Parts: sequence; structure tokens; C-alpha cells
Amino acid sequence: MKIIEIQASEAGRLLPLLQDLHALHAEHQPERHIPAPGSSDLAAWLQDWLKQDNVCALAAESPQGALLGYLIYELQNRPALPVRAAETLAMLHHISVTEAWRRMGVGKALVEAMRTQALAEGATVIAATYAPFNGASAALMQGMGMEPVLTVAEWRA
Repeated sequence: MKIIEIQASEAGRLLPLLQDLHALHAEHQPERHIPAPGSSDLAAWLQDWLKQDNVCALAAESPQGALLGYLIYELQNRPALPVRAAETLAMLHHISVTEAWRRMGVGKALVEAMRTQALAEGATVIAATYAPFNGASAALMQGMGMEPVLTVAEWRA
């Protein structure tokens, strides 16, 4: 397995994993997520997102070229505030691993590669969001030394 960067022009390679990730969220939080967005809409959105200078997609690739998993993170330069020092935050937005490769170190390898790359780019904080139903993501983040610091609550009309 090797970790590669996915360019915006290759965003379509991530679609099967993104669709699996989205289906999980739509199942558990149907009020927040469209059940089955079209592939072309997802591909266009993903490509536009990955074109941003501060957004990066990393993927774990098998020797045969199959994607085993991916993650997307964003670097955010946050200026100092009276209540917080300036920081460069690497925010992990998405992580998904092919079902057959889960619990085999793919997610850990992706997060470690993200951490290494983000720190080299000046990050001072590594952060992630995950849904309360996603115990696998929570365990992965905790295993990587990340602890919850905020809880976000919502009300939807």
C-alpha cells in the first residue's frame, strides 16, 4: 500500500468510497443528508472542492492501483483572537476505507500521512469531525492521539 495525493482531475476515483460514506450518514441522519445524490453531482462537487488551494485528498492505493481508502483535509489559517492564539488548523473532513480493508491499518496510515504533510505545511493543530454514531472514526481519532474538545448540537426545521 502506498499513500498518494488525489488531484481534482482524479476526483472520480473517490466516488465509490464517498458514496459508501454518504450512505452511512444518510442512514443514521436522514434529516441532514440527501439519500442518494447523483454520481455526476457528487463528482462535480468533489472536483470543485479539491480545486481549492487549501484542500488536499490523500488515498491509500494497492500495488494493483485500487483505492483502499481516502481522506480529505483542509488547512485553515486562523488569526489570533483575544481569547485564542493564532494557529494553522488541519481539519480532517472525510475519511473512508473500503469495507474489506477496515481494521487493517489503512485509516491509521492515511491519518499519519495527513499529519506529516500538514505539519510540514505549517499546521499547529490537527482536528477532525465525526458523527456520534460513527464509533470507528471516534476510535481511530482517539488511537491517533486526538480527543474530543467540542460538541456541536443542532436543531433543524
